[in-house]
Amino acid sequence: MRVALTGVSGFIGTYTARHLHRAGHTVTGLVRSTSRRDHIEPVVDRFVIGDQSDVKCWPKLLDGAECIIHNSVDWEALKSGDLERHLRSNLAGAVQLLEASSPRQFIYVSSIAVHHDMRPRWEGMIDEDHPLRPASLYGALKAAVESHLWAAHFERGQNASAVRPCGVYGIDPVLDRSHGYTLVQKLMRGENVNKPGGGKFVHVDDVAAALTACVGHSSVAGQPYNLVDCYARWSDWAQMAAQLLGVKAQIDMSSPPQPKNIFAKDAARSLGVALDRGHKGIEDHLRELVSLMREQG
Repeated sequence: MRVALTGVSGFIGTYTARHLHRAGHTVTGLVRSTSRRDHIEPVVDRFVIGDQSDVKCWPKLLDGAECIIHNSVDWEALKSGDLERHLRSNLAGAVQLLEASSPRQFIYVSSIAVHHDMRPRWEGMIDEDHPLRPASLYGALKAAVESHLWAAHFERGQNASAVRPCGVYGIDPVLDRSHGYTLVQKLMRGENVNKPGGGKFVHVDDVAAALTACVGHSSVAGQPYNLVDCYARWSDWAQMAAQLLGVKAQIDMSSPPQPKNIFAKDAARSLGVALDRGHKGIEDHLRELVSLMREQG
């Protein structure tokens, strides 16, 4: 199947393109003219140059495609403080691409950020039936686009679905954007770590696997999937990294070791993604990251 993938050269896009290629799909990738492409050229059949909200490039992007994975975000617009620019590029652009893609399958890379205010009725176990109550412009964007996905599905029968990763870790094509990079730097410099709190995490390979598993399947139509592997404090990350580096550092471990809410995994596991890496997965990532950082000096 030919799959059109936006944001193909970025972090999640890179891994998704590789998974799609291994699964036998053909990838058309949308990239900006300034985007690096050498790292994914072996797995992308055709590149289309353009912006995610530029309707002029969509005919080429959609040509021959049976499925669209919309993964890109215009981060500059989102962080610019210019609300109209953000809405035009990220919200209107995504909704218009969804409309243009019909009747093809449309998979949206949403975010666990659609959740913030967890309702007590769920008793700390959050599943896909929980209402979307975000607390950020980013989360509100993802929730708003999702509402259009469900309208496209229920109004005209389009196979539309949403995959919601939490904090995605793994080796980014731009190494210093990898989760844990700054933390490892601090420890290498002999600094103490006093970063409170933590978050939910999932490996980028699991995100790519979930997206690939959705392609070509009618059973995912109208469905969201929360992708949450484990919870970890930043102090847990620091402790693992310090051990791998063989350094002693003062690490503030005072943040609660468990979160108030956790996410049910049944829906995501129905896609064949185990979501069972836990802290071992984070440790394995940090081991690879430390090795690459040492190689680069």
